[in-house]
Amino acid sequence: MAITEPRPKLKTAFKNARSIAPLYTSGPVALTADGTRIVTCVREEVVLTDVGKGVEICRFVGDTQPINSFCITPSATHLLVFSASLSLRIYSLPGDSNPVERPIHPIRVISRAHDAPVHVCKVDPTSTYLASGSADGVVKVWNIAQGFVTHVFKGHGGVVSALAFIYSQDPSQAVSTTKMELVTASVDTRIRVFDLTASSSGKPQVVLEGHVSVPRGLDVSSDGHWLISGGRDSVVLIWDLWPGKTAPKSTSRPDKGKEKVVSPKLVKTIPVMERVEAVGLLRTDEALAGTSSSGVNLQFYTGGERGVVRIWDAQEGNVIFSFGDSVQSSDQEEQRQIVDVLHAPEISTLVSVHADQNILFHSLSTQFLTRQLIGFNDEIVDVTFLSGSVTQSDSHLAVATNSSLVRVYSLETFDARLLEGHTDIVLALDRSPDGSILASGSKDRSIRIWSPSASASNWTYGCVGICDGHSQSVGAVSFSRVPSPSLHPEQAGPQFMFSGSQDKTIKMWDLTGLALKWEVHSEPTKFRTLTTHKAHEKDINSLDVSPNNHLLVSGSQDRTAKIFEIEYIPNGSSRPARGELKLLGTCKGHKRGVWSVKFSRSEKVLASGSGDKTVKLWSLEDFSCLKTFEGHTNSVLRVDFLNHGMQLVTAASDGLVKLWSIREEECITTLDNHEDKVWALGISRDEHTIVSGAADSVITLWADCTEEQQQESEEKRTELALKEQDFLNYVALRDYRKAIQLALAMEQPGRLLSLFKQIRASREEFDSQQHGNASFEQVIGALALSDLAKLMRYIRDWNTNAKTSVVAQSILYAIVKSKSADDLVKAFDAESGETAFAEFPTASPSGSKVGAGALKELVDALLPYTERHLARLDRLMQESYMVDYILAEMDDGMFDGEELQDDMDVDRPLGALL
Repeated sequence: MAITEPRPKLKTAFKNARSIAPLYTSGPVALTADGTRIVTCVREEVVLTDVGKGVEICRFVGDTQPINSFCITPSATHLLVFSASLSLRIYSLPGDSNPVERPIHPIRVISRAHDAPVHVCKVDPTSTYLASGSADGVVKVWNIAQGFVTHVFKGHGGVVSALAFIYSQDPSQAVSTTKMELVTASVDTRIRVFDLTASSSGKPQVVLEGHVSVPRGLDVSSDGHWLISGGRDSVVLIWDLWPGKTAPKSTSRPDKGKEKVVSPKLVKTIPVMERVEAVGLLRTDEALAGTSSSGVNLQFYTGGERGVVRIWDAQEGNVIFSFGDSVQSSDQEEQRQIVDVLHAPEISTLVSVHADQNILFHSLSTQFLTRQLIGFNDEIVDVTFLSGSVTQSDSHLAVATNSSLVRVYSLETFDARLLEGHTDIVLALDRSPDGSILASGSKDRSIRIWSPSASASNWTYGCVGICDGHSQSVGAVSFSRVPSPSLHPEQAGPQFMFSGSQDKTIKMWDLTGLALKWEVHSEPTKFRTLTTHKAHEKDINSLDVSPNNHLLVSGSQDRTAKIFEIEYIPNGSSRPARGELKLLGTCKGHKRGVWSVKFSRSEKVLASGSGDKTVKLWSLEDFSCLKTFEGHTNSVLRVDFLNHGMQLVTAASDGLVKLWSIREEECITTLDNHEDKVWALGISRDEHTIVSGAADSVITLWADCTEEQQQESEEKRTELALKEQDFLNYVALRDYRKAIQLALAMEQPGRLLSLFKQIRASREEFDSQQHGNASFEQVIGALALSDLAKLMRYIRDWNTNAKTSVVAQSILYAIVKSKSADDLVKAFDAESGETAFAEFPTASPSGSKVGAGALKELVDALLPYTERHLARLDRLMQESYMVDYILAEMDDGMFDGEELQDDMDVDRPLGALL
């Protein structure tokens, strides 16, 4: 007898495990000295990010104006920000990399630091002074701790373009003296040196002329001997600040003026053949091999319009090493050009910031790209998981955006790589059966196939194959699902591949000889077409191959999905491989274009998502529509099967991802983390993770938490059952204090109201004539502060109903009698998780203001109903007097005067006559 496997349980819950949101859009970038944290701009906000994990640490409260410049103190304690509002904001940086939920407010704000926008700023090596240069040619030096200006330097002929501090000590003096100077550069091409230690008139000590265009970078050696400058005139100049001297004392002006000031000397002009945007000196311990042994032993780096970081030998004037490949085309040059280079000497790393919002970390010790942060992904078009082998779980995520570059993220560290090769926007992605090979279709009418690098030291993907032949954009690609049976599964790649295009054709490609590993400097293979089939009347949006490699389905804008039989004969010893497509049937029923089609991996059905807002399930036997799923409010863009074909996952233009039960034809859960069209959807091989990408530039990883939620629900159910039993026991024992506390903990206002009614009706526990019974006040006094606030909210609700208002007023009387106003304010401060009162507007973020505001709101809600109840009782009392009068008048008519006189003599109450 065959043993049937148990049917898998439905997945009912997914949580947002990680979101990849925009990290850097434009503007300045700053790095801490240890290279562990980076500060970037996301539109008008400043964001602090953990470099190692790629996780956002915090955001800084700004003034909703664009950020012009900022810098971090070398001690990594403060962040100084200049915005378009001309203000200076000083923030205290968090001491660690733990995420901070609330935005960080500035510790000091200087509303008008300059009269013009500040585009460059720099902090001295001691983290004491800040130099800022504005567009009107004014440079100010600030004391960071006190927030006042120490020096003002004018006379620059335009926008200040670069700043650098010279901080050196004179070892020749008996008493060690410190000298601090400031070097500035502006658009008038001149470099000026100002003395910050001596009292000066604000005029520069020296004016250096050598550039013919604006200098964009300045740096000074640690001993204060050498100055390097680079500009948009495509040259780097090296200046000797102590010509012919060995100590910095000779650069100071003599007291009596008998000696001349020794001016810095230009010792080297190095043409770099590109506009320089950043330049800096390397430390001696960071120097790369290949430097000259004679002359000045200096090495420096440059970054500019070609998008390459170069390490130069200052003596020889040649390039020692380059990070990155030089951009060839003019379109890519604008995107990949370097706008800034940051130096982290503690970890011997150079960080290049590119115009396409990508941030690259280059190690000087290993000479490899160690990490890449993608600042902005633009519109997410498609995503798919990648893995290293058949047995390995998904380790990487490939992303196609509104760009010609394919992004590949490491799911462990979220380090990223950019795959260059396409010349236009990439529209579609697909992975091989083992997940190691990636295919991409682009608007450049070609398909590229990518394999992981054979080098274990530096992970990346490289192009190993090109399929070229379509006449219009390629909008869909799909690998074969079964590898070649003649090869070992771990060494077998896909046998063939299909591509669909706007030219309305489907092409079948022979992938025989596909390289499974990419070697550096290897040329990609050009694969041939096995067949070309005119499939639809409009654009082809989606393709999918069945799990057994026998069928192909295509979805098109012509509102149909077509199923083809695949005939594939692999190549033999004397014949090449052959392939054909044979139309088997057409699925008609959608009222708009079909955006996505997918075969089930367990049943003989396929699913299609359409612009008519529906998802349809089709039979592969007669191509009829089996079920229709409705629930999205806009076009369904992606669809896939989950959980052995028992469930569907869909993504739509309404920004939602929905999980469906196929048997019940209902939506189980809705995943919401996007604000725009969800174009991309992917499922990991273990079906534990769903990834979605949208036009809002956000990628969300949804982790299956069904078991966790069920376990949590079961624990809550067990805990609730135990509490209910305890509650009944306390009521039976008339231990009302513990019963009330337990009812509040279970958040059951109905039971709590019944309990208070029972207490009030019992003369042993509550005297209806004395609202402040001592035992009852003892119960109120034993409540925790948060429970007291919760009880007050229940009283507010009970007070709205005349039937329960008496109990509410009795409890309120006991609370007001036993608790002061300060106690009630503290109760609302201690209440956790209550958003109704937390949103009360206050002038201060302090907890006391929030508690007072919450109490005021509750009192405002109690007063109208209390006044209404009081007025109702007044009316009832007045009406009772009328009843007594009427009864007295009726008694006069029913009895004679003697009987009534007898009753009056004994002074019997009127009520006794009734």
